[in-house]
Order: sequence, then C-alpha cells, then structure tokens
Amino acid sequence: MDNNPIGAYESVEKSTLSGRELEANVLMRAAMIMADARDHWGQGNHEARLEEALRHNQKVWSFFQAEITQPDNPLPDEIKKNLLALSVFVDKRIFEIMAYPEAKKLDILVEINRNLAAGLRGSPQEAPAGP
Repeated sequence: MDNNPIGAYESVEKSTLSGRELEANVLMRAAMIMADARDHWGQGNHEARLEEALRHNQKVWSFFQAEITQPDNPLPDEIKKNLLALSVFVDKRIFEIMAYPEAKKLDILVEINRNLAAGLRGSPQEAPAGP
C-alpha cells in the first residue's frame, strides 16, 4: 500500500483521466509550480524553487516534443508544427531564465501552459476586455 497519499491520488488520477485531461492537468501543475516560484521570488530558497519549476516544465515540454514527433501521432501536421515551434520558444525561455533569472520572465511560461491546458479542456480562456 502506498504510504504517500499524494502519490496514491496521482496514480488514481492518471488511470481515470482522458489523455487530453491528463495533459491539461500536467500543464496546469507545471504552471502552478512556476507561478509559485515567481510569487515567492526573493524569499528563502527561491533559487531551488526556481530550478525545480524550470526542470519540471522542461520535462513536461520534452515529453510533448517526443509525442508530437511520433510517426503515429494523430494531430494534423499544422498543429504539430505550431506546437513544436512553441516548444522551441519554451526551451529558449527556460534557458534564458536559467542564465539570467528574473521573476517576470516566468509570466509567459505560466500563461502558455495555462492557455494550452484550457484549450485541451475545450475551455479557452476568454480574452480580457479591451479599454
């Protein structure tokens, strides 16, 4: 029996969610970890929090890159091309933040993950109302 209740929950979650919902949850979790690093910038141990957030997000996007490039991936070629281009941007931003850390640089990564997760769930976030 799993003594880690979070691990047990995650195992059940993985076995009951659809592929899209699971992907959305993974993206949202990465967004939350990065937002936490951003929101607690300058507080104790923020360097370790930032490193964990960036590594986690990099793993998520590496997985997506691998899946997108599989020959049997059912996504239309145009979507695969756009997602790969987005993943290249995400990689570059991660390395930029590693080299020159700034809290505000995390904003775009958090928003990309949140928006993509919303799209996977079929509920894109509404654009903010203009002035």
